[in-house]
Formats: sequence, structure tokens, C-alpha cells
Amino acid sequence: MISLFGVLRRRFVVVTVRGTSMRPAYDDGDQVLVRRDLAPARGRVVVVERPSVDRVGWRAAPVPTAAGRAMISGREWLIKRVAAAPGDPVPRDRVPALAHVPEDRIPPGRLVLLGDNVDVSFDSRLVGYFPAERVLGTVLRPLPRR
Repeated sequence: MISLFGVLRRRFVVVTVRGTSMRPAYDDGDQVLVRRDLAPARGRVVVVERPSVDRVGWRAAPVPTAAGRAMISGREWLIKRVAAAPGDPVPRDRVPALAHVPEDRIPPGRLVLLGDNVDVSFDSRLVGYFPAERVLGTVLRPLPRR
């Protein structure tokens, strides 16, 4: 039998922000509460798995929804704002990596993710689409500083 605590631990996770790519919304060291089963939507902030250094893709399969802390902590995560979701127009003017994609709308299962701090953010401007299956969850709110 799964306890209520076990269900909550799989549905919610606390993530610590590293870096300044989401300034001014979030600073390095801030903690946020992330809901794992909430679909990404335009304007919301999500935690997404970082692609490998060579930007070709990911080295392992996506983290399953029911994954525990060990599997989650073994990956590298980014925090970004959803600029465009499936069905939205492709923002070619703001995202150089998408300037020459053939489609006019964001395809199913893909997201355009941008950091609020344009000057330092590793995001869709450099890598293009992020697969929605690589999203850990949607940020619900910041947690109080300790």
C-alpha cells in the first residue's frame, strides 16, 4: 500500500535554483516547489532536464513520473519560462535556433523555453525545441529563504 506521504513525494519536489538565468524572478540559491503532474503552459516556469554538453540530446531516457529522489537528483536540471507550447506560433524573431524550422506552429510534444535573463540563459535560443517529456514539472511557488 502506498502512503499519502509517498504519493505527495512523487507529485511534488523542491528544486534549488542554480545560476542567474531566471533573474529577476529567481536568484541563485532560491528554492521552488515543483508539481510533477502539472502540464507546462505558456508563461509558466518549468524545471527541465538539461541536454548533454554537446547539445545533441540527452544521454538517458526521460525521468519517469513516478521516479524517486535518487533518479531525479542524478540528472542536471534547468529552470525556464515556457515561451511557446504546442500549437502556438513559432517565435522565430526571438529564438534564433528556430529561424529556419519548416513548421509555423510548435509541434506536439515540443516547447520553447527561455530564461528571463537573456544575457546568460542556456535555452531555446541556443538549442531550439525542448521535448515536453524532459520537463520534471511546473513551478508552483518560491519557498521562503532560510
